[in-house]
Amino acid sequence: MSHHYTQKLHPGVKFPEVTVSLLNGEQRTLGDPQSGLDWQIVLIYRGKHCPLCTKYLNQLETYRDKLAEIGVDIIAVSGDSKDQLETHLQNVSVGYPIAYGLPLEKMKTLGLYISVPRSEQETDHPFAEPALFVVNSQGNIQVIDISNNPFVRPELAALTNGLAWIRNPDNNYPVRGMHTF
Repeated sequence: MSHHYTQKLHPGVKFPEVTVSLLNGEQRTLGDPQSGLDWQIVLIYRGKHCPLCTKYLNQLETYRDKLAEIGVDIIAVSGDSKDQLETHLQNVSVGYPIAYGLPLEKMKTLGLYISVPRSEQETDHPFAEPALFVVNSQGNIQVIDISNNPFVRPELAALTNGLAWIRNPDNNYPVRGMHTF
């Protein structure tokens, strides 16, 4: 087994141009907020085989209104096929768009950790481990969280409160983690 190290994206840089497909055939660019909002959470999830992802997608929906109030839109995507997403939606009930078919090449561009299925029962393609990016109104990365397994993900109440704090102009809060020494 050869080890290849993932390329990581850095805070404050332009979020890469990645276009994904929605079930209705529409194309969306990740990090391009819709409905008059000017920031966007880009959530990468493993796929329908992951019960923790299902739970997290549904949990994120409960914060959607609060996030919209502070100008933050949501989109989610995985490497699943169209059929897999259609099946998954029987267990996921959200009002934000979920895209499918994130290609391996784009997973690498986003600096995601990628796993191969343990068996065909799990899924039939390499998949990205969870990640969450917050893209600001300049199209730059404000927040990055990239995990190598399904058990570590941002706690959504803390994330929502934190984004409200960052977005409050009185706090004049910069993008963190930009310095390399």
